[in-house]
Amino acid sequence: MWLRCGCAASLRVLASPLRVLGLRRCNTAAFMPESTGFGGVSGRSGLQEFSVSSSESFWAAVARHRLSWIRPFTAVQDCDLSRGRIRWFEGGKLNVSVNCLDRHVHTCPDRVALMWERDEKGSEVRYTYRELLEMTCRVGNLLRRHGVKKGDCVTIYMPTCPLAVASMLACARIGAAHNVVFAGFSAEALAERIRDAQSSTVITVNQGIRGGKILELKKTVDTAVQSCPTVQQVFVAMRTDSPVAMTARDIAMEEVRQQREMLKEDVVCEPAAMNSEDTLFLLYTSGSTGKPKGLVHTQAGYLLYAALTHRYVFNYHDGDVFGCVADIGWITGHSYGVYGPLANGGTTVLFESTPVYPDPGRYWDMVERLQINQFYGAPTAIRLLLKFGDEWVNKYDRSSLKTLGSVGEPINTEAWEWYYRVVGEERCPVVDTWWQTETGGICIAPRPSDPDAEIVPGMAMRPFFGIKPALMDTEGKVISGNDASGALCLAQPWPGMARTIHNDHQRFMETYCQPYPGYFFTGDGAYRSVEGYYQITGRLDDVINVSGHRIGTAEIEDAVCPAVAESAVIGYSHDIKGQAVFAFVVLKKNVDVEEADLSRQLNGIVSEKIAKYACPDFIQFVQRLPKTRSGKIMRRVLRKVVELDLDSLGDLSTLDDPAAVQEIIQGHRELLSK
Repeated sequence: MWLRCGCAASLRVLASPLRVLGLRRCNTAAFMPESTGFGGVSGRSGLQEFSVSSSESFWAAVARHRLSWIRPFTAVQDCDLSRGRIRWFEGGKLNVSVNCLDRHVHTCPDRVALMWERDEKGSEVRYTYRELLEMTCRVGNLLRRHGVKKGDCVTIYMPTCPLAVASMLACARIGAAHNVVFAGFSAEALAERIRDAQSSTVITVNQGIRGGKILELKKTVDTAVQSCPTVQQVFVAMRTDSPVAMTARDIAMEEVRQQREMLKEDVVCEPAAMNSEDTLFLLYTSGSTGKPKGLVHTQAGYLLYAALTHRYVFNYHDGDVFGCVADIGWITGHSYGVYGPLANGGTTVLFESTPVYPDPGRYWDMVERLQINQFYGAPTAIRLLLKFGDEWVNKYDRSSLKTLGSVGEPINTEAWEWYYRVVGEERCPVVDTWWQTETGGICIAPRPSDPDAEIVPGMAMRPFFGIKPALMDTEGKVISGNDASGALCLAQPWPGMARTIHNDHQRFMETYCQPYPGYFFTGDGAYRSVEGYYQITGRLDDVINVSGHRIGTAEIEDAVCPAVAESAVIGYSHDIKGQAVFAFVVLKKNVDVEEADLSRQLNGIVSEKIAKYACPDFIQFVQRLPKTRSGKIMRRVLRKVVELDLDSLGDLSTLDDPAAVQEIIQGHRELLSK
């Protein structure tokens, strides 16, 4: 073990100035000290306008103030979106691990950096900044001693735990890039990512534990590396006491009753001086459509953007405990479980378990025990917990909470209202954040904003500093004015954005830069309200065209009745309409109603809230939806089922529960036979 000894659609929420970051127009400098050099700019809206109109001045000031540099940068940016060229803070040198660890050890060495909420309930482990730095240095020296050098890429296949964080930071310290692969992916998916990253080194554990179940991670790695000729060594740590078979390429990071490999290493590890645009990490998209994309994030710009969004979107203050429950294998875990909080000298929670283990009160028990102030989770988990009722929430004291966050997909208004009313007791603002692996950090969110600014349920609302959204029509022209929908693009670069796709810049260009030249294409659709707020309507490939009417799947999914826990809507080919709507619906527990009656009720609600053309032609009631282990609904799989193209279902090993697909296939056959 590595243990050291109401009607949501019309709801408007006015946030109390006492519970939101104090952005008073007369006190802008206290809110953002750099603003004293911004020529009299005041208020959140003034800062946002300045950050867009005077982008270089804004980011230069923030970068100088928020990061510790080995050598100052000489150029703020050199970007041309039409050519896919994105470079920030060139000429500068720094080390990300120094920014996340050393500078805080100098000022507050005994502050808690990590709270590891292990799968075993009530067994959290805490690491101070001094202890995390020592562990990082030991791992860094271990990697160096075994030949890992600046510019290499190390693949990390581990559960969410302190050693995984130390491994990420150790790579950053010695100048190697890391490629964290979610420790639930199959051997085939892992191998594909190792090969693409050209890793010679892998770090893993003997076994993982999640939801009380043992995950044989070392065995998965053993299978994966058989088809990875570049892999020369696999470092193995112990999460459980169970021994595993070791091969000639394996190196035990620590062994019970024997000399510990890591303890041979010094607790001082000289940090490499990295250029601002050197690669910090690769992170592969889930691979739910086609070949996974290895998105490249670099040093200075990414770290700055993660830190700034963490500080201001969540109203994070020194001394707060930040609870991001995302796995470190995803961008949310990178930006808001590791890099953003640690760059700000914060205390961050690492959550190893599931929302319902050992019971549906797990999140809220953790909030009470760890005194979490900001809680950041996914809508799919919120909808899951909503099914179990209020009692599991009310059982625990949540008075420490100050801000609630939502990430990963648009949150429906019913889930938003439950989150705000029950979990947050109508006193915590809910920040529904929009961003992507590609953006590196949050781009649109309700906060930061002026203290009296409203929050509209289910809307991401306001662009963050330096972000300039644009809506494009089908002819590629910018849509001006409000009360309009279109393809969501970002009109100018920002420091946190991905620079390229590893080994495939042409694909990066074709995917993000060429669809709307001069703009970054997000792949999402959005609606801009009369007030100028942004609402994400879903992926553009999740937009259904019914008889010439375009409708986002998220809009239909949001128009549900109280009996529905969650739903997934897809479009399928229709001889007359072009496309028709098919809905998969999961009911709340203990709902006693005839399916035919409920189908009529659901269609009536969709007709009333959207239009008759948006009503589903078929509604299939299911026990559960097929999801990736990160919680994303696999609509691609549902579409294949509806189209009876079962031979093209593809690799289902990345699903949280592949058996759900067989249940849906059988239910679909029964539905068609009626």
